Amino acid sequence: MASPLTSCIRFTPARAASSTLPQEVDPSESPEKVQHSNIIDSPSSTTGLTPGSNIPPLQLSLQEFEILRTLGTGSFGRVHLVKRKLNQRFYAMKVLRKSEIVRLKQVEHVHNEKRVLQLCQHPFLVGLLGTIQDSVNLFVFMDYIAGGELFSYLRKFQRFPGHVAKFYAAEVTLAFEFLHSLDIIYRDLKPENILLDSRGHIKLTDFGFAKYVPDVTWTLCGTPDYLAPEVINSKGYGRAVDWYSLGILIYEMMVGCPPFYDEDQVKLYEKILAGHPRFPNFFDPLAKDLVKRLLTQDLSKRYGNLRGGVSDIKNHKWFFDMEWNRLEKRQVLPPIIPMVNGDGDMSNYDVYPETAEIYGNNFEQDPYHDLFVNF
Repeated sequence: MASPLTSCIRFTPARAASSTLPQEVDPSESPEKVQHSNIIDSPSSTTGLTPGSNIPPLQLSLQEFEILRTLGTGSFGRVHLVKRKLNQRFYAMKVLRKSEIVRLKQVEHVHNEKRVLQLCQHPFLVGLLGTIQDSVNLFVFMDYIAGGELFSYLRKFQRFPGHVAKFYAAEVTLAFEFLHSLDIIYRDLKPENILLDSRGHIKLTDFGFAKYVPDVTWTLCGTPDYLAPEVINSKGYGRAVDWYSLGILIYEMMVGCPPFYDEDQVKLYEKILAGHPRFPNFFDPLAKDLVKRLLTQDLSKRYGNLRGGVSDIKNHKWFFDMEWNRLEKRQVLPPIIPMVNGDGDMSNYDVYPETAEIYGNNFEQDPYHDLFVNF
């Protein structure tokens, strides 16, 4: 079997594992890693976030930053690596085109993302520097996380050994515990939205679908493979959908594909609603037990949604050796240490064609000014 050690990343000592899928897995059920795409729907509610101890807004200008390279592209625009001239620090600058935000009916989601980032400061969440806009685009400046996406590592190794999946599942659990304590649900968990910092710890990113939900919401949004049954059925839902998505993530990390994968979205939804995941023989029995408890359609039985809350998950036997207090303080050695050569290292991100667009255009009339006046 091939060694997982590469020039890109390294497992911590004595934690190497096979980089190939085991023979027990039917190749037809283990598709080549394809990046997850979101479904987006117009919000059914205009509920915003409650006031909190927000990060004081910084007065920023585009002239303060040098644009270095494109890190990714999306429906609304792209993300650049930039360097702030004042302190020579590197940041990720998300550029969102106003016309596309309006066309796709995502105005509320964009405002929610800013409010969540302002409200939430946690070791496993990406940090916000500030936001600005011109007549064409919105600009969101966040911490640059040089280790790249967890998706890239999963794509490289096909699947993770149990202890690796457990580590990332545990850090996601702590991130969700914090968000839920503020009545915020994340709603977009997937390997692409989990970044690794230079030390190997996670940073959840992309809070476009995050929302303050003290009771229930009905908005249809998220990533099809990770949608909970109650979302597909257009039922009111709450934080339990995040715990369902954690079960999907654990399965995908350990198998290499989501449990209900299907290229046909209708068939995918049928599989999700049927709720019968197939576990390969190599799947750890304790992990299997937890995943089944997270994926149950019965909300009165789903772990994370019971009277014990997140404690039911943290105390599950699969996590018997997890030191939760040390983990939250980032004192537990991560299983994967990204190869990062300096704070501005871009080697862990794919290369994208650069744009010729010049930002900072305030000469054109802005037909969407009133929608983003407080951004």
